[in-house]
Amino acid sequence: MGNRADDYGTDVEIYVKALTTTIHAATPTGAPAKLHDLLEQLGLERHEYPVGTPLYVWHTVPEHLGAEEQKHLASRAIPTLLMAGYKVNIDPDLLDETAYQQAAQEVRANKPRPVRQQPPRAASSSRPTPARRSP
Repeated sequence: MGNRADDYGTDVEIYVKALTTTIHAATPTGAPAKLHDLLEQLGLERHEYPVGTPLYVWHTVPEHLGAEEQKHLASRAIPTLLMAGYKVNIDPDLLDETAYQQAAQEVRANKPRPVRQQPPRAASSSRPTPARRSP
């Protein structure tokens, strides 16, 4: 049996672990290191079992934060994860809509806009061909 991300086919599942107040961010079994690194950059704490050569890797929102700050941190992580191409699900009770919207605006403002390129010119078939000279 896998974790929630394995079960739901997502890259990150954010939820409160049963019988606790801890907000978890579950990633699928074998998730890429860059996803784990990104979650850490976003303020989540990495946990591994066993330590050193982990079988299981998961993340939690730091427990020293207050309940509202925890929701805020979890919600702010979502736009960055989405822009990185990850499929994310969060328990609706954890979503801080204001924090999410603010983070989304920041991500959009910092996102480099693609350079608009002109399509290459097609060779014209109506181009005149040079006349051949007869000897």
